[in-house]
Amino acid sequence: MRDTVPQPPADLMRPPPRPAAIDKFGCGRVLVVGGSGGMAGAAAMTAIAALRSGAGLVELHVPDTVAAVAASFSPCVMTRGGDAAADGTFAESAIGPILERCRRADAVACGPGLGRSVGGMTITRTLWREFPRVAVFDADSLWALAHADHGWLATHAGPRILTPHAGEMRRFLTEGEDAPSQPARREPPPRGLLEEEAVAMATAIDATVVLKGPGTLITDGSHSHRNTTGNPGMATAGSGDVLTGVVAALAGEGMPPPSAARAAAWVHGLAGDLAAARLGQRSLIATDLIAMLPEAMMRLVSDVATDAAPQPAPPAG
Repeated sequence: MRDTVPQPPADLMRPPPRPAAIDKFGCGRVLVVGGSGGMAGAAAMTAIAALRSGAGLVELHVPDTVAAVAASFSPCVMTRGGDAAADGTFAESAIGPILERCRRADAVACGPGLGRSVGGMTITRTLWREFPRVAVFDADSLWALAHADHGWLATHAGPRILTPHAGEMRRFLTEGEDAPSQPARREPPPRGLLEEEAVAMATAIDATVVLKGPGTLITDGSHSHRNTTGNPGMATAGSGDVLTGVVAALAGEGMPPPSAARAAAWVHGLAGDLAAARLGQRSLIATDLIAMLPEAMMRLVSDVATDAAPQPAPPAG
C-alpha cells in the first residue's frame, strides 16, 4: 500500500542526529510546572509528551496535594510536590523551590492544569521575568499573563513561547478584560483578527506565538508559518497540553524557539492524523496523541547516530 502520510516541509528544521556517546543530560532537561486539584493529568500529559518527543529528563513540579496522583501516570517522570493552597493550587511560597529546580532546566513548560490563583499568577510572572532559558507558557499561565500589558511582557530574561487557542488569544486583545469583576465575552473575534494580533504581539514582546486551531499559526513577528497537519478530532481536552510538552522538548534540545514551535506543531498534528486514521476523529482523546508521537517523530528525525557505532573485534587468529 502506498504511504499517504505527509512528509515534513523541506524548510522545516529537524533536531540534529544524536552522537552515539550522548547521555540524558545532553538530550535536554525539561521542567513542567502545573497541576492542581482535579487537574493533575494535564501537567502529567505535558511531561510525558516531552519525554516522547526526545527530552532526556523531565521533572514535573505540582502542588504536594496532587503529587502522588501526578506521579502515578508514568514512572519515567521525576515528580516533586510544592507548597499548596487550600484550594489545591500552588501557594505563593512554592516559587522558591521551583526557581531552585529551574537552575538545572534547559526548558520550562508552565501552565497546564495550573489553575487560576494568586499562587499560579506569582509563579507564572516570576518565571516569565526571571528564567534565563527558553520557557513555554500555556493554559492557565496565559490567563496570568493576559492581565499584563505589552511593555511588561517585553521584559523577560530568556526566549519565550506562548501557545494560546482562540479564546486565550482573545484575552490579550484587551488588557484586564477577564478580571473576575468583569464578564468574559464567550465568542472570540474573527480568526483573521486574532492572527493579526498574534503577529503584533510576538513583535511587541519579542516572543514566539503559536495560535492553535485550524491551520495553526506560528509567528515570531518577523516570520509566520501555517501548520498543515491535524484534524477536528484534536479538538479535545488535553490536546494543547500535549503540544506544550512537544514544544518544550524540542526547544530544550537546542532548536531555536520559532523552529521548535513550528516542528512541534507539525509533529503534534501528524500524531493526531495518525490517531484519527486508526481510531476515528470522534473517539480521539489526548492520550492517543501521546501514543502516536513516536511514529510522528520518526517522520521528523533520523535516529542514526553521528558517531560510528562500535564494531565487534575481529576473531582472534
